[in-house]
Amino acid sequence: MPMESYLSLAVYFIAMLGIGLFAYRQSTSDISGYILGGRQVSPQVTALSAGASDMSGWMLMGLPGAMYLTGFDAVYIAIGLVAGALANYLLVAPKLRVYTEVANDSLTVPEFFAKRFNTPNSSLRIVSAVIIVLFFTLYTSAGLVAGGKLFESAFSVDYQLGLFITLGVVVSYTLLGGFLAVSLTDFVQGCIMFVALVLVPIVAFTEFDSVSQMTSAAYQSVPNFSESLETLTIVGLLSSLGWGLGYFGQPHIIVRFMAIRSVNAIGTARNIGMSWMLVTIIGALATGFVGIAYANQFGLAVDDPETIFIIFSQLLFHPLISGFLMAAILAAIMSTISSQLLVSASSLTEDIYRVMVNKKSSTKALTEKQTVTIGRYGVAGVAVVALLLAMDASNTILSLVSNAWAGFGAAFGPLVLFCLYKKDLTAKAAMAGMISGAVTVLFWIYAPVLADGKTLSSVIYEIIPGFAVSTLTLYVVSRFSENPSSNVQATFAQASEELANQQS
Repeated sequence: MPMESYLSLAVYFIAMLGIGLFAYRQSTSDISGYILGGRQVSPQVTALSAGASDMSGWMLMGLPGAMYLTGFDAVYIAIGLVAGALANYLLVAPKLRVYTEVANDSLTVPEFFAKRFNTPNSSLRIVSAVIIVLFFTLYTSAGLVAGGKLFESAFSVDYQLGLFITLGVVVSYTLLGGFLAVSLTDFVQGCIMFVALVLVPIVAFTEFDSVSQMTSAAYQSVPNFSESLETLTIVGLLSSLGWGLGYFGQPHIIVRFMAIRSVNAIGTARNIGMSWMLVTIIGALATGFVGIAYANQFGLAVDDPETIFIIFSQLLFHPLISGFLMAAILAAIMSTISSQLLVSASSLTEDIYRVMVNKKSSTKALTEKQTVTIGRYGVAGVAVVALLLAMDASNTILSLVSNAWAGFGAAFGPLVLFCLYKKDLTAKAAMAGMISGAVTVLFWIYAPVLADGKTLSSVIYEIIPGFAVSTLTLYVVSRFSENPSSNVQATFAQASEELANQQS
């Protein structure tokens, strides 16, 4: 790769590490600053941080690859995601921002689940933290796979070495600056992704004489929209749209709502975030579609459809711009990995280690500085395990992401909604609903119950049955459990009143 491209990447790496150092000086002296940025994050940073950590490497590699392979079937995934993200801003963000603060200043999602029922050191908190660490380790490995593929395809670097480079930079600024570093770097990375996903499909399209020439070339490989509708099944449509259900339970996204500086700022964040998402997701789909047409029209060999963005970046642009576009892919990858590492470390520190310490009355309480240090060890530990999982280069980004997305969506999505909207939800129901959702997803993914050893996920996306089972369990168990204590109901009422006051 030309020297100019390496220069662009070097500038990007230095900038990310610089932001980490800045955040280290600003907000990591206490655990609230390290985990939530002191709940003082601006709506602009919240919006782009949520978007960048949400979309990750699959936005620039996985989704264009899906469009390249399946054509318009990938559009329904995008529709589901946009609808889910908007619902998340409307239904979850305001209530979660207020309720987590009213519930004795909950800093993590598992801590909120526990304090929601006035049981701060309960097994509910530990189990939810274990689920977070489990699925985020898988999710983080998906980002590392994307980084390894990037370095292997763009720089002719060994896949495993690419994993180490990607992880090394992310861990450095996450260890240094915590939530503020992750949010600020996500903001910058979101801006880079936005420009890249507008630029690449437009420049690729200019290689054609007309829209009709491009579409006719694409339709040599994939069906047109009408033909796609004719072959679309109800199950297939539900599987694609079902991606939107996952938003309610993604800890690395909803934690942004907990950290925003006020409820009134959420509207601004929503407008910015949804505008960013619409443009970038259309750009990702367009990249895949133009990629099909370009490969057919000009005889371009594409061995791995998930690298079509990389191929365009190298083929159509000056080396300096090409380096910027490579940085965009790294931005997408790193923004999500850093968020996942931080949330995982927060759960390990706040929801497992601290709870265990608190249960031992003879153990001396941890200082804020010690807790932050343990959080940094947690970042490193999850990173190492994710690295080991990512060593297999045959993994596909979209499949890894879809599994982790479904796991969180089914385990936490219904529970988050019930916690915020159902006054008489019980702790027993919360535990049962969370476990049933996670177990259903794992069974759907891994149990070879169909012919030829196939799993149920080959029939319908696992988030659909997982979300349904969790929702039904939460409702039924709550109906047959004792009503929560008066203190729990009073906290619910206080959160509702406080939200009304802040919105008025």
